[in-house]
Amino acid sequence: MELDMEDKSIIGVDLGGTSISSGLIKNNKVAKLFTQAVSAGDSEQKVLGEVVLAIEEVSNGNVAGIGIGVPSPVDIEKGIVYAVQNIPSWQEVHLKKHLENHFNLPVYVNNDANCFVAGVKYFGAGKNYKNIVGLILGTGVGAGLIIDEKLYCGLSGSAGEVGLLLYLGHTYEYYCSGQFFKIEYGVSGEELYNKAKQGDRKALEIFAIFGEHVGMLIRTILLAYDPEIIVLGGSVSKAFPFFKKSMQERINTFEYKHIVNRFTIKVNMVPEIAVLGAAALYLDAHNAHKRLNIERPASLVEH
Repeated sequence: MELDMEDKSIIGVDLGGTSISSGLIKNNKVAKLFTQAVSAGDSEQKVLGEVVLAIEEVSNGNVAGIGIGVPSPVDIEKGIVYAVQNIPSWQEVHLKKHLENHFNLPVYVNNDANCFVAGVKYFGAGKNYKNIVGLILGTGVGAGLIIDEKLYCGLSGSAGEVGLLLYLGHTYEYYCSGQFFKIEYGVSGEELYNKAKQGDRKALEIFAIFGEHVGMLIRTILLAYDPEIIVLGGSVSKAFPFFKKSMQERINTFEYKHIVNRFTIKVNMVPEIAVLGAAALYLDAHNAHKRLNIERPASLVEH
């Protein structure tokens, strides 16, 4: 999606529990990138100041809007952030209002899973698809939805969060994230990945079991959303070659074979997807506004 706003740029911000990254997006690329640690244990105002600084560090003075992704629930309409992971002082932060007042620019705030799928749609593997699920496999499981080319968040921003669905006495998140390796086998995903690369038989067996669980999660996604493509992200997704086979075997048992044959799974390969996804919040809102202003075709006008 090319920008058509007099060659203006967009700023994307990825706020994590330990660091903050900001990027100036120009001509569909990250033209400037800034990253620093976050004072996670400090006051709300201290962290807000660090967000402002991160935006100022990449701004070129010709910015159309700002998008911010956070690891927390968000009131998307009002841009209020609640209970941010690993930042205790951020329990109810009116982030949109604060930043719009400061920068005099439109600001869009959403959770990191929704930003991921928006980034996939506008800058990544989902460019040519209308219905997409972005599935993040990391320390937890996050998911975001693009339905009919538009980000769908639901009433409270949590639409698509299939990781919290009950599964085998726990949740899908328990079995389909790094938690599974830690709790069940006492090993980190990173350590297991390194062993698998060396051909360690036990590591390969664990990834095969993990793949079966991911396959069951994807079966659930197919039933609920019937997407054209599922794009995997998160730290565990880099181990995809080691759990792909067992995952696919479980997917192949899905009752509706025509659905299995039509959809695609890809792994995100765009390194700056977090800041790109945050910036994509602006594009998604901008395109939604344009669609609302398109006149109805004469053939659809009731007589």
